[in-house]
Amino acid sequence: MEMRQPAVAGQFYPLHCENLEKELLRCFEGLEFREREVLGAVCPHAGYIYSGKVAAHVYATLPEADTYILFGPNHTGYGSPVSVSRETWKTPLGTIDVDLELAEGFLGSIVDADELGHTYEHSIEVQLPFLQYRFGRNFKILPICMGMQDEETAVEVGNLVADLVSESGKRAVIIASSDFTHYETAERARETDTEVIDAILNLNVSGMYDRLQRRNASVCGYGPIAAMLSASQKLGGSRATLLKYANSGEVSGDMSAVVGYAAIIVE
Repeated sequence: MEMRQPAVAGQFYPLHCENLEKELLRCFEGLEFREREVLGAVCPHAGYIYSGKVAAHVYATLPEADTYILFGPNHTGYGSPVSVSRETWKTPLGTIDVDLELAEGFLGSIVDADELGHTYEHSIEVQLPFLQYRFGRNFKILPICMGMQDEETAVEVGNLVADLVSESGKRAVIIASSDFTHYETAERARETDTEVIDAILNLNVSGMYDRLQRRNASVCGYGPIAAMLSASQKLGGSRATLLKYANSGEVSGDMSAVVGYAAIIVE
């Protein structure tokens, strides 16, 4: 099997193992690892200096699983509309195998086996060192990149994932990689994001899409969030919790054009 090489090591997170571990330690500083019965989550995917501490709130709660299913938006435009990667993924902390058994379940579905959409995409890659830091090497991943993010597609993909997980009998956690409002004032970002997050906390996929449209919200991973919510609910998830909300201005000092970040879990 081919190796998916890191695309954004040295940009979004440190290139060298020792420095990456130090940065992850900083992200988790002050947090206690306390596993919860998490089925799904929303995590940001910006540079660790900006969003790493928010993401760590989710990873500190995750249980050990056989497979972590990662939905990420396609920022590059390359590849199929919805694609699963089957390559082994590499980060500075080591390699992670894809759950090929689950990946095979997509044959003939809306999800293509296609590597191109994943090759340069950062939204899934930046989640992986957090998983490695928390759980070592004893897990697999299922990376799904979504260029097509409409509600119908997202719900279909989410339901398909839930069915595959149920049939496999594996313990899985589903992670949606998404930032929230982009390049608005901190005040406006919080207003918009509060509305969208409220729909997520109510597990209301249609309501989330309505609010995204009404607010013209620049949430980049809304399809992954909808797919995660659909899958989590089908697997028995009934409660969502906001663990942390922050924005890039809290690090940069510039509150005039921030990016919003949220850490949300579904149990």
